[in-house]
Amino acid sequence: MQELNSKEMVQHDTKKSIGKRRPSKLKPKYILYHVLVGGFAILLLYPVIWLIMSSFKVSEQIFITADSLIPKPFILDNFAQGWQGFGGHSFGVFIKNTLVFVFLVLIGHLVSCSLIAFGFARIKFAGRGFWFAIMLVTLMLPYEVVMIPQYIIFAKLDWLNSLKPLVVPAYFGHPFFIFLLVQFIRTIPRELDEAATIDGCNTFGIYRRIILPLITPALATTAIFTFYWTWDNLLGPVLYLNSPSKYTVSMALNMFLSNETVSNWGAMFAMSVVTLIPVFVIFFIFQRYVVDGISTSGLKG
Repeated sequence: MQELNSKEMVQHDTKKSIGKRRPSKLKPKYILYHVLVGGFAILLLYPVIWLIMSSFKVSEQIFITADSLIPKPFILDNFAQGWQGFGGHSFGVFIKNTLVFVFLVLIGHLVSCSLIAFGFARIKFAGRGFWFAIMLVTLMLPYEVVMIPQYIIFAKLDWLNSLKPLVVPAYFGHPFFIFLLVQFIRTIPRELDEAATIDGCNTFGIYRRIILPLITPALATTAIFTFYWTWDNLLGPVLYLNSPSKYTVSMALNMFLSNETVSNWGAMFAMSVVTLIPVFVIFFIFQRYVVDGISTSGLKG
């Protein structure tokens, strides 16, 4: 009986202490913090909300009633008009082209960047530091510097009006992702490599069996950023793609605007909302991997 009473007293004291701690969450500092963060989030999300609501407005009234979020009248014709596309191709064709484009670039970045990063982080060769520095220098070069030389090269290879100029370079690595993966691989103890070597693994076996499974968060980060940048890429497709049947979603959205006739803003906004759906889905599903991949990559230089 005494043991039961003591347990009841402990439980009562615990509940009492928990009850005393709860009011501390309602401190003015706590409330002010959440109000500021919530207000800042609404401020950042307002352009997206405005875009979504404007997609349900009549095209001629979008900018006339820009200060109002509520569509009057509320219509769905913008989505029907936008999905019809142009040049005899529906917007679904442009989405399919973009998915193929993203998938090929994604595979190229994952394979090439992980291999190159493994070489810089684990394999000793002459001039490793020099070539790593050269790779970082290429990261600092703006795309406009190499745009014209690349275009000349691809034109001589007869690769224009195809995905080759946009996809093939991805299989030679990307400096940002290589640097990210190198930093991540350096956090993995070399003792694992030595143990694998004792068990009979060669260099490629260490890469495939040891390194690849351990750098999954960094690979996920690479995949997510590749998806974002490729999905939104406009300059590359505009340079190399000429046929409407090969257009990506970024090019298709740009076609709704015209300098000579009236721009179909309603259809463009409607299709912009459609193209944002995959971006939001990918972000909310894999946002944890983005944080893990970037934060862990900075633990060790």
